[in-house]
Amino acid sequence: MFSRIRSAARILLKGDSKKNKRSSVPAITLEEVAEVKQFFPREKFFIFGHARSGTTLLMRLIRLHPEVHCNYQAHFFTRQPLLKSLVDSPETEEWLKRKSNRWNQGRDLSPLVLRAAADFIMERDAAKEGKMIVGDKSPSSTIHGQAVRDMHAVYPDAKLVYIVRDGRDVLLSERFRNFIEESKFLSTEDKHIIEELRKDHSQFTNGTRSIFTEAFIRRVAKGWVTNLQEMEEEGKRLFGVNYFSLRYEDLLERPFEELTRLWEFLGVKHIDASLVKQIQAEMESNPDEEWQAKRNEGIASFLPKGHAGNWERLFTGKDKSVFKEVAGEMLVKWKYEKDLNW
Repeated sequence: MFSRIRSAARILLKGDSKKNKRSSVPAITLEEVAEVKQFFPREKFFIFGHARSGTTLLMRLIRLHPEVHCNYQAHFFTRQPLLKSLVDSPETEEWLKRKSNRWNQGRDLSPLVLRAAADFIMERDAAKEGKMIVGDKSPSSTIHGQAVRDMHAVYPDAKLVYIVRDGRDVLLSERFRNFIEESKFLSTEDKHIIEELRKDHSQFTNGTRSIFTEAFIRRVAKGWVTNLQEMEEEGKRLFGVNYFSLRYEDLLERPFEELTRLWEFLGVKHIDASLVKQIQAEMESNPDEEWQAKRNEGIASFLPKGHAGNWERLFTGKDKSVFKEVAGEMLVKWKYEKDLNW
């Protein structure tokens, strides 16, 4: 009896350390945000987008502004194990919300731990560059809307930038990345296509042979649709005026105008016309293309990197039909097509 009373008292005071799973990490409060910003005052933003949608180019361009710094692939909210894994154990929860821990002011310290960790990582870089607006770009291809919800729980005061690219070019770019890197996920049929591509390019550009399998088209197209739908819905719902979306194709066509809109959204004080030349010079370089050429030049040379509309010369009639079935309506929604008659 005495042992049970002692156990009950321990649980009441310290919590149950025998839990197999921690409770949900609470969202940071606005009061806590204000406290954190006394130590980490820089304004934050995050660039999301489906993989192969131009997030890297956007990152390279956005940080040309003397007030803005951006680095990449922190994956705080977009790829496992995620930022919240730092506090994702029942033992850590018990420690950070323990009643005898007088530093927590009666509340779970987890959201403050997460915010402080991410803030320090980003602000350390920004301080070296002497810039007061800082962000991370990390593709959000697998977690979709949950990435936005997780971001909002830690950064309700930040700004979210979402870049979209024509799903057919996303599909094509993803395919060639897998080919060039010789992904371990390639099927026997995929490997056969690679060998045929090396032997004779022409059969894949005259409409007689597809570089895709139907399963690949359906998987990537479905993921693209889910990403656009969930990211847009959750971005607008949670961030409102602090949500900004743009199309990759518009960035290529009128880079200074699109970046001006974006920089103004981020709150820069001044945009100098001299940035036009810097933007042009940055867009003429393509580190990703150079890397792919070194990795697998024979395959890489077949597809010009970063161009809009590459899909038009490589999609067969069957490819179009399958993609249209899965993602046709989303192409219309984002004004890549006027209707389904393409």
